[in-house]
Amino acid sequence: MEHSAIRREFFQYTSQNMLGMMGLSCYILADTFFISQGLGADGLTALNLAIPFYNFIQGAGLMLGMGGATKFSILRGRGREEEAQGVFTRSLILAVLVSLLFVIPGVCFAPQMSTLLGGTGEVHGMTATYLRVLLTFAPAFLLNNVTLCFVRNDGAPRLAMAAMLGGSFSNIVLDYIFIFPCGMGMFGAVFATGLAPVISLVILSGHFRKRTLVPRRSGLNFRGTGEQVMLGTPSLISELSSGLVLVLFNFIILDLAGNLGVAGYGVVANIYLVVVALFTGLGQGIQPLVSSAWGRGEEHTARTVYRYALIAAFVLAALVYAGSVLLADPIVSVFNREGDLTLQEIAVRGLKLYFLAFFFAGFNIVTAVFFACLEKSRSGFLVSILRGFVLIVPLALLMSRLLGMDGVWLSAPVTEALTALTAVILLRWSRGKVQTAP
Repeated sequence: MEHSAIRREFFQYTSQNMLGMMGLSCYILADTFFISQGLGADGLTALNLAIPFYNFIQGAGLMLGMGGATKFSILRGRGREEEAQGVFTRSLILAVLVSLLFVIPGVCFAPQMSTLLGGTGEVHGMTATYLRVLLTFAPAFLLNNVTLCFVRNDGAPRLAMAAMLGGSFSNIVLDYIFIFPCGMGMFGAVFATGLAPVISLVILSGHFRKRTLVPRRSGLNFRGTGEQVMLGTPSLISELSSGLVLVLFNFIILDLAGNLGVAGYGVVANIYLVVVALFTGLGQGIQPLVSSAWGRGEEHTARTVYRYALIAAFVLAALVYAGSVLLADPIVSVFNREGDLTLQEIAVRGLKLYFLAFFFAGFNIVTAVFFACLEKSRSGFLVSILRGFVLIVPLALLMSRLLGMDGVWLSAPVTEALTALTAVILLRWSRGKVQTAP
């Protein structure tokens, strides 16, 4: 494929998917803004305690969706259409089954979960409400993620973008209506969030009239399911780690700076998740192109797309970091309704230090997806697990002891930098070992 054609497809898929992911990430940013205005610092604290479970749900959906869609595109590239359609069916079945792991605890144990997460007083009740409603909507979130990935890989990135944006904008509008005119408080905020994937699925349903992507009768064979899960593991760990890091940082910051510290971290973390969603969108955008090229045996095309993605990731990181440093005060002020000086100081400092991680996070996220697309799931898993668990947990505990809040903020960029170094070594090691599969 010529470079001009590769660039055209790259910009088509990545721009639309990044825009859609930015809209999708606004689920939580809209909640952060409206809850801060309607419920104050207690509402922000409750949101930040509960929000890791949103990441867990998203991670499970992306694992099944990205893993299944990657296998789907590779099989199509090799002309094995029937098997590809079977992967789609299996992904839908798995999404329904996995969603029950969220629904049952949410319905039965939301108050106990709120207690375990550190919720007390007014914060406890709001956290339990958010968890109960969010987890009840888990089937919609998982099915939406799976369907989005397959529709994008079935040649309809624009529809996938429209569905993500449609769901996100509906969430923003409903957030305002439910919290302010209707006075529904925390329940209104999370109910609006839960309706968003339902609206997205309605938009996506138009794709199935074309009959190019059709559920087929397919069993849940262990080998196929295992391959799919491994290919989707980098996406799972990326989201799962965001949730676990939020939980870990919440406990550390509660000890260092109390509820106001957690509220300040909530502002920083939720903006951070929006930018990480752009990097995730970039990775998801190149996935259909790299997977298809790999399936056809065009390794050069796959690597060219990957290089374009790395350039885009660096440019995005530089622009976002420059903007966050220059506009830190007004950005935080938007979420600091009560004008609390302590919250303002904590969050502004956090933006400037925590966001240094962007310069390495984009590279790591895109590289993990690239490895998965080349069926090198172990390398993708290693990159994801290093940044998600292995490095961030001990570094956060150690650096917070040594440097206080600055140590909390700096643990993220140090983790991403060390992971990026490992990813470069893996890339160099694998360069001469990759052989296109038949």
